[in-house]
Amino acid sequence: MEIIHISAECYPVAKVGGLGDVVGALPKYQNKLGHIAKVVMPAYETRFMRENEFEVVYDGWGKLGFQDFTVRIFREKTNKLGFDLFLVHIANFTDRPQVYGYADDTERFLAFQIAVLDWIAQWQHLPDVVHCHDHHTGLIPFMMSNCIRYRKLSAVPTVLTIHNAQYQGQFGWDKLHYIPSFDTWKSGLLEWNGAINPLAAAIKCAWRISTVSPSYLDEISFKANGLENLLAQERGKSAGILNGIDNEVWDPSKDQMLTKNYSIKTVDNGKKANKEALCSVFNLDSTKPLFAFIGRLVGEKGADLLPDIFYNTLHQAHGAISVLVLGSGDPQVEGRLAALKEVFPGHYNAYIGYNEQLSHQIYAAADFLLMPSRVEPCGLNQLYALRYGTIPIVRRIGGLKDTVVDIGDGGFGICHDQTSIWDVEHAMGRAVHFYHDKKLIKDIRKIMMQIDHSWDKAAQEYIDLYQI
Repeated sequence: MEIIHISAECYPVAKVGGLGDVVGALPKYQNKLGHIAKVVMPAYETRFMRENEFEVVYDGWGKLGFQDFTVRIFREKTNKLGFDLFLVHIANFTDRPQVYGYADDTERFLAFQIAVLDWIAQWQHLPDVVHCHDHHTGLIPFMMSNCIRYRKLSAVPTVLTIHNAQYQGQFGWDKLHYIPSFDTWKSGLLEWNGAINPLAAAIKCAWRISTVSPSYLDEISFKANGLENLLAQERGKSAGILNGIDNEVWDPSKDQMLTKNYSIKTVDNGKKANKEALCSVFNLDSTKPLFAFIGRLVGEKGADLLPDIFYNTLHQAHGAISVLVLGSGDPQVEGRLAALKEVFPGHYNAYIGYNEQLSHQIYAAADFLLMPSRVEPCGLNQLYALRYGTIPIVRRIGGLKDTVVDIGDGGFGICHDQTSIWDVEHAMGRAVHFYHDKKLIKDIRKIMMQIDHSWDKAAQEYIDLYQI
């Protein structure tokens, strides 16, 4: 089976969040099952693009409304990611350093989708499945089914994976002419709440839909930023498939980003060495329980509450805990978290920004990882934490509910029910209590590090979904 994954992100080429991690791993594991999985994404001006070798596989041009654009598609030569990677270069659209955040993102991703379909439509054969990820590729199922120039592709099955239903890519009807010619009677397939909505269009037109955890599939039936009724209507073609993690990338026994590698047998000494090294860099006391937060500093992640949570817990702890933050996002949250460094020197620190190597070091060094999310379709950070023997402190929602069982219920994590200052502070208090029970912590670490959250099972579930 030939599977074409189309995405705005793919680790390590360009990553903003969990979408990049998923698209960087799932195709590799599908190939291991004997299929041919490929990834197509925009060619951003990134370090990966500069430092690797590519060959040109397609030169052409496309049309976005009345505007012509040139297209060049590159293939990474060495197959270093475990799958064929194709990068779509569109002058003045994809050739920028950031993935998102530009005023013309609608035009950028529409041009990308059109260029991809123009390319696939001139192949001598047809792929078995086109797998679209989130709204940035959401118009592809509609265009394959309805646009005259892609009639050849109309029989190719399409699958949509919803990584986060809060982001939908809506734009006005004044840009309808961007979409290649189709029967305007079909315009209703594009519409939701008075606008052209790429995610809604994909939900209507894709042959199959998946979400990145079973619980998230249930949750979006009542919390999907206006798409609840549509998702309920299409529930019959939907499935919740829990994301995996790439055990070849996330392996504390082989991870070259760590100060000291360790296994289940050596986890205590390994985490101690990594904690001492990290605390030395960030001026923290390695003898105290280390709480960490890694992620986007946005409301979805509960990050707006973190400054108050950390101020309260550090003030009440009187130097009995350490806290380290890695992330970026809302400038106001960034500023408040950075300001705490002056209030609690030696007990608190923050790195504002994105640093892949530092994230690995924190997973290996921290005792507890905080995830007080308001929305968490799957969550990968808690899976990385489990793999590295770090106890996750999570809100019971989405994929967090599917993957973390509270210690009080015979599990290996600390769970709370609400994204609130009180709930998180109470959970941190429980964590400090557990931290001083060395035997309990040792036993829990060995349990959590043996849990298999690799992509093997999920990759097969996707293959099964394609074949229904």
